[in-house]
Amino acid sequence: MTLTKESFYRALPPPSEVAKADMDSTRGEEDALLQSVTRTGAVVPKKRAVGRLVMHSMAMFGREFCYAVEAAFVTPVLLSVGLPKNLYSLVWLISPILGFVLQPVVGSASDHCTCSWGRRRPYILGLGIIMLLGTALYLNGDVMISAFIGERDKQRTWAIVITMLGVVLFDFAADFIDGPIKAYLFDVCSHRDKEKGLHYHALFTGLGGALGYLIGAIDWSQTVLGYSLASEFQVIFFFAALVFLICLTVHLRSIPEVPLRYENEETKFLLEVTESYKYSSIEEEIKNGYLKSTLKARGADSKNHAGALKQRMTLKSLLKTLLNMPSHYRYLCVSHLFGWMAFLSNMLFFTDFMGQVVYQGSPYAPHNSTLYLTYKTGVEVGCWGLCINAISSSAYSYVQKILLPYIGLKGLYFTGYLLFGLGTGLIGLFPNVYSTLALCSLFGVMSSTLYTVPFHLIAEYHKEEESLKLQDGEQAGEHGRGKGIDCAALTCMVQLAQIILGVGLGLLVSVAGSAVTVISASTVALIGCCFVAFCVRYVE
Repeated sequence: MTLTKESFYRALPPPSEVAKADMDSTRGEEDALLQSVTRTGAVVPKKRAVGRLVMHSMAMFGREFCYAVEAAFVTPVLLSVGLPKNLYSLVWLISPILGFVLQPVVGSASDHCTCSWGRRRPYILGLGIIMLLGTALYLNGDVMISAFIGERDKQRTWAIVITMLGVVLFDFAADFIDGPIKAYLFDVCSHRDKEKGLHYHALFTGLGGALGYLIGAIDWSQTVLGYSLASEFQVIFFFAALVFLICLTVHLRSIPEVPLRYENEETKFLLEVTESYKYSSIEEEIKNGYLKSTLKARGADSKNHAGALKQRMTLKSLLKTLLNMPSHYRYLCVSHLFGWMAFLSNMLFFTDFMGQVVYQGSPYAPHNSTLYLTYKTGVEVGCWGLCINAISSSAYSYVQKILLPYIGLKGLYFTGYLLFGLGTGLIGLFPNVYSTLALCSLFGVMSSTLYTVPFHLIAEYHKEEESLKLQDGEQAGEHGRGKGIDCAALTCMVQLAQIILGVGLGLLVSVAGSAVTVISASTVALIGCCFVAFCVRYVE
């Protein structure tokens, strides 16, 4: 719809009414109006209803549900199709290498996306479709190949290829999608709502994981779905696809995005309006003066926008931007790397650890043997442990809100790493079924910490930078890096952690067995404690 001068003036309330109206409602109406015609970041978005924040968090519920399915079944699936141990590292390396190289490009592209639907949602939709495709391939690859290929040796080879492809696609998309989701939240919410949104994200992440692990812990072979479908893995895929599609649809319809656009006509009208309407509030006058300076700067630069945008989209300039990030961003990324290295080294092999170390079964034994059935039982019990982890993650997301005023972000960050390091260390030293299940609750403390505190710090850094630029009379929304690329740089650490684990941990597991995973997780988490305490910068 074309913005006209008359319609823009009619949308604004008269000055006399503004002066008498309630300040909160006036500010909300003004922010909503200005946000509809200015670039996201220049004006603080209006307050969001709790229901909208909950709808926005459903993407994390669906994503974590699918992640839980992968964490519980990917190792047993790969082993059941006959994947050799020496190919373990290849599975865990391909996707993170692609993600580590491309994630900053996607983050920057979403920062400058001019799609009428918004900046982030087109990327979220595309990545969600890739996630579903990957899930379909790695859970149904064996059945699909059996339907088309009759020769046994070819069946095994192609089943391995299709399953590995599914794992790579799923990991690629599931890791990528987190950055646009967080940037989407930051774009459309005020600072207070960002904090609420991050806590809802952590809450629904835990609930989604709990439900995913619960689905994996149930023996579906004796149910109606188990009889109707070819295998238990197909039952799991049915639930994963259904839950994720519903959650993705709700998320994409949660909060409308403001399309990124630069239009001289709109800039002209806004400049005239800010000169004509003066508000009695000092806060409003400061914002109006800031808005005028912002829009004038944009008008002067509008002719060079296309060339500058093209330059910012090059890989060389992106790498330069990442390398030139302030030191506190880099230290935060390093601490995030330690956290994900510890967390993933435990989670990716936990069900296998339960099956082989705790229950003393074997995934390589014949499928009708006692050793294999014992291993399968251990995997199912491991799913219950991961379910406990997810429930504790949701519960701790609320405990964080209570603890935050007392111990601050630094205390929350340090506590998450410390408890996880101690818990995994005790599991490695005493691999007992009951003690292991009890200590799984500490995994949830770590996952809730990783999903909230680092992004909370990113929001604090951006708020501080925008406040400083506002004081200097500069525009707050533009400082060389958008929220998308900062979130992408942070989530890149997940891929880097997978690369490091794929190179080193796969070899260690093939040599020393799954027990080495929990010991490695404990060691890295305790090292991360020291880094979080002494190197990460916290905004006062």
